[in-house]
Amino acid sequence: MPHKIGFVVVSSSGHEDGFSARELMIHAPTVSGWRSPRFCQFPQEIVLQMVERCRIRKLQLLAHQYMIPSKVEFYVSESLPEYFVPYQAERFRRLGYVSLCDNEKTGCRARELKSVYVDAVGQFLKLTFHENHLNKYNIYNQVALVAVNIIGDPADFGDESNITSREKLIDHYLGHNTEDPALEGTCTGKSDYISPLDDLAFDMYQDPEVAQIIRKLDERKREAVQKERYDYAKKLKQAIADLQKVGERLGRYEVEKRCAVEKEDYDRAKEKQQQMERFRSQVYEQLRLHSLVDAELVQRPPDLPLQPLAHSGSPRHQQPALSRPREDRAPESLRSEPFLQEKPPARPLGPPQPTTADQAPPAVDPHLRTHLQAVPYDERPLPAARKQPAAALEPEKSDWDGSEAPRGAATGEPEPLTEKALREASPAVDVLGEALVAGAYSKTWSYREDALLALCKQLMQMPAGAPKEELKNVLRASIFLVRRAVRDLVTPVFQASLKLLKMIITQYIPKHKLSKLETAHCVERTVPVLLTRTGDSSARLRVIASNFIQEMALFKEVRSLQIIPPYLVQPLKANSSAHLAMSQMDLLARLLRDLGTGNTGFTVDNVMKFSVSALEHRVYEVRETAVRIILDMYKQHRAFILEYLPPDDNTTRKNVLYKTIFDGFAKIDGRPTDADTKAQKKAATEEAEKRKKEEIKALQGQLAVLSEIQAGVQHGKETTAGPTLEADSQDTEGGKAAACPAPEVPAAHYLDNLCIFCGERSESFTEEGLDLHYWKRCLMLTRCACCRQVVEISSLTEHLLTECDKKDGFGKCYRCNEAVLKEELPRHIKAKDCNPAKPEKLANRCPLCHENFSPGEEAWKAHLMGPAGCTMNLRKTHVLHKALPPAGKGPATTKSGTSASKVGSKIPTPKGLNKSSGRTYTKR
Repeated sequence: MPHKIGFVVVSSSGHEDGFSARELMIHAPTVSGWRSPRFCQFPQEIVLQMVERCRIRKLQLLAHQYMIPSKVEFYVSESLPEYFVPYQAERFRRLGYVSLCDNEKTGCRARELKSVYVDAVGQFLKLTFHENHLNKYNIYNQVALVAVNIIGDPADFGDESNITSREKLIDHYLGHNTEDPALEGTCTGKSDYISPLDDLAFDMYQDPEVAQIIRKLDERKREAVQKERYDYAKKLKQAIADLQKVGERLGRYEVEKRCAVEKEDYDRAKEKQQQMERFRSQVYEQLRLHSLVDAELVQRPPDLPLQPLAHSGSPRHQQPALSRPREDRAPESLRSEPFLQEKPPARPLGPPQPTTADQAPPAVDPHLRTHLQAVPYDERPLPAARKQPAAALEPEKSDWDGSEAPRGAATGEPEPLTEKALREASPAVDVLGEALVAGAYSKTWSYREDALLALCKQLMQMPAGAPKEELKNVLRASIFLVRRAVRDLVTPVFQASLKLLKMIITQYIPKHKLSKLETAHCVERTVPVLLTRTGDSSARLRVIASNFIQEMALFKEVRSLQIIPPYLVQPLKANSSAHLAMSQMDLLARLLRDLGTGNTGFTVDNVMKFSVSALEHRVYEVRETAVRIILDMYKQHRAFILEYLPPDDNTTRKNVLYKTIFDGFAKIDGRPTDADTKAQKKAATEEAEKRKKEEIKALQGQLAVLSEIQAGVQHGKETTAGPTLEADSQDTEGGKAAACPAPEVPAAHYLDNLCIFCGERSESFTEEGLDLHYWKRCLMLTRCACCRQVVEISSLTEHLLTECDKKDGFGKCYRCNEAVLKEELPRHIKAKDCNPAKPEKLANRCPLCHENFSPGEEAWKAHLMGPAGCTMNLRKTHVLHKALPPAGKGPATTKSGTSASKVGSKIPTPKGLNKSSGRTYTKR
């Protein structure tokens, strides 16, 4: 059977002073564990050597509350590698890793207990810690580990398949027959069963000394089962459950004492020490009275030293001299029931005075609390490893054997009612009797449970012909006790109260044909208290209470009264606990699905007002559930829901919750959401760009063909130009002026001598002339300042972001949609002094003057070439200055009206021009 494996720390990569890795060898409430050096290099490593070669079944880590590694890797080896021991080449084999939570949700006040199930054989275990999660408390970037626990089986050096048979053989000679029929079908009879006493959760809760006693009693319990002493085994089981509560309380006292010492509050430290001694003495005295322990077992030395885990800690494999200190603090803010047997010991004088069963312990230091819920040990789930069988920790009613119990406990009667309780419960006492009410008021939880179950049985046996008045009195007295029991912290008592309440509503009232007023009385008196229990710190109790309220609302006797729904739509209080708010929202969502809003107590008005107000709650889960409820309501009522929400505009959609709601509405209606619309628009834009590029490519091909035709025509003209000019000259000299009509330009030559960007036509626009025009003068083009390529001004921003050689140095401003150098972009965005861009369909955006103007291709020409357009187009400014004629001379004009300059000497082709085609520009 897997059990706890002792280990020693072989090495570590480093540690902070006072937080050595050897601290991991000690399990006690006040250990600090290991911490890495400040500002250390990662990864950090710790190597552990187990006391024997074993098959590791389970690894448990208890992380620090804020020095949390992002990842921990596990490696195993049969022996140390060569860098530890020379001449041995054995290396560690990687098992895997676990990721740890960053603890932001708990405000770094919780410690995560991580359990990992493995199957690996070896004697050395290496833990590798990676970089820490960042938070405001971990200012030195450290990682830490509070505790580590190894659970496994011994493994021989031969065939590992013989492990089970070897254990069975050893058990046979030791008398531990695991196949005893008494153990058949129980979890302890399984070969892979892990005792809760070996789990790290047990050590984290228990005082080390009490933990030793619990293990001894557990060993005796198993011996009693083998000897078929079942009464004695039952008594030991109850004593173990009670001792666990004792160990919890003593552990908390020890923590509080240590905190007082650190604060130099020595009076409080002394008070805690004395409180521990008194409580411990009281517990041991009761153990002796019930003959559960020998005197030497509870006789503690003056100072119990903390010893390393050098041996295995299972009761079955435990060494007699081994001290078993426990793990670090409990992972819950504890609200334990204090001690031990709630049945009182015999006293010679006066009535028995047992220890209070429900009193809350002193508060624990917040930094020692964890994120699990505050519930008694025997009722809470184990942290991190929740696959452990819960039956081993469930409370059981005490059933002391009369021959062994003292005289005061043999009667099995609860303590009498106090004067205060008698005054409070006098109406119930008059109807139900003092004995039953005394049991319901007992400080022993088992008596309280018995009283409720007895009352349930008594109500079921009442004859049908009893007087109505008597039946009503019994019902009201029973509801009085139920209301009190619903507040009980002990799970069995709470469950017994719910069982009684259900029986009253569904059986007692219909059987005796009582009126709906009695049903309403039952519901109205218990639902408010049940709702408060849905905010309990125990997850188990929250679930039980919520499920019962939902079940009760669906009872046919309760559903028609419409009492429960109005409680669930009452506004959430600002100071209410997060658990209470989350449970109320969850209950509302579930009951809305079950009941709807038609004559059920739920209306569109009260549900929507409540849900909209819940959108402002501080807890994320509450807001998320409110969104889900609003969407569910919209599916049923559509337009009516919109009356309770703000208008669907850009301002409202800045709130993520409202954006989610309106997008949800769109999906329900079958409309595209904002994200869908943007995706469709992007796809359409990409398709249009693709189509435009294809058209430009085709146009460039046509231009190339036309250029070749033009070249052929030009060559033909040159061969006939001489004789024609001579004839014309003769005709002129002879006074015979011939009127020759101008030749028509064929349609195929329309694009000759034409700039396709600005529309200017000039005889100088030969192939080289157009290159010069594009390079220096075209008002629609500009040169990129980074790559010197000639591009259209309208596509300059796109060029800088996607095509330029230095495009990686630019980013896009979401406000003005222009390209900005990345090093200037944060300051640019923060300044908010840029002119916001309008949507592309509404306006064009000039990257030179940063102004918005009317959309369309012609608008670009008017803006860049017109006198009232762009003031930052330097080419236009140059042309305007050149257009002013010097004295006595007029400018030569082209057909387009702009000045035309002669093409000078040949210039090198600028980047972006292709000699073969003459142009590679993109025409938008």
